[in-house]
Amino acid sequence: MRPPRPRTTTAAGALAQATVVVLLAALGFLGAGAGPAAAADGDDSWAVTTASNDFGSDRQNYGYTLDPGGQLKDGLVVVNHGTTPLHLAVYAADGFTAKGGQLDLVTKDAKSTRVGAWVHTDRPDVTVQPGKSVEVPFTVTLPDDAAPGEYMGGIVTSPIQAGEADGTDANQRLGIRIRLRVGGELRPSLSVEDLHVRYSGTPNPFGKGDATVTYTIHNTGNAILTARQEASISGPFGSLDVRAGQIKDSSSLLPGDTWKVSVPVHGVIPALRLTGKVTLIPLITDASNSVAPLAAVETTTHAWTIPWALLLLLVILCGLVVAGLTFRRRRRQAELREDAMPDLA
Repeated sequence: MRPPRPRTTTAAGALAQATVVVLLAALGFLGAGAGPAAAADGDDSWAVTTASNDFGSDRQNYGYTLDPGGQLKDGLVVVNHGTTPLHLAVYAADGFTAKGGQLDLVTKDAKSTRVGAWVHTDRPDVTVQPGKSVEVPFTVTLPDDAAPGEYMGGIVTSPIQAGEADGTDANQRLGIRIRLRVGGELRPSLSVEDLHVRYSGTPNPFGKGDATVTYTIHNTGNAILTARQEASISGPFGSLDVRAGQIKDSSSLLPGDTWKVSVPVHGVIPALRLTGKVTLIPLITDASNSVAPLAAVETTTHAWTIPWALLLLLVILCGLVVAGLTFRRRRRQAELREDAMPDLA
């Protein structure tokens, strides 16, 4: 959908417009929405769609399976919805998982070593007249030594700004993702690393406190995975087991990616030695968007907790008992001395 055109231009309006551009660009890369991805640049707007060919029509993104050394051709269609000619740079880029969890593409000045290096557009830029569309062909060529597994990247378009050092505006990008499966053995694998349990305690000597379980999910395989997570804390020999609430599935993790997690666990009894356990169920998505769970991965760690409030109460009780026994012993000794004194009457 074409965003509404403002009648006047202000600093605040320009900032808001740039924000819309970035959001639309992100949606375009992630394949969200039913229509073509669109962005705005001043009074010009454009959209990018996949070309209609033997791979299909109305695709939301590109998905290929290709053996090492293989090659294929496809195309990107750029549509100018504006009223002036549109000059765009066109390039391929590697994908990565951003801090917020969404999949993103590296900028043009960043070096790509995977999809961005294997995909080559037939031209570095394109000019599209108002109301017209242009197809930009591209070729995917895999090296003979391409490692098996899944890769993410994309085709990006960005306005070429006159006078800029790199020739493009990195804040206004619009692209479509490429999910590439290189033939060979697929080895999906997740691991839990840096697992820690921190107990915050409770002032009630007989009460329950809160704990925090922190860990890092590491995609150690060669497939794109999502992790379903469970966390729990228990006392000695598996007693006093307390489970964390429902944990949201992790973002899609590319091979080699990591994702940090911090989970609160309430109602934990300070049982001196606690055991924290995290269970991951890797979820893999195939070419038909079907999600399949894999074998669960379980990791545990231990933490010592000292119930200071209870210990203080015990110290006080022991002190009272000792004081009572001491008083009783001294009183008994005084009575014995009185009995041993001679009667002078």
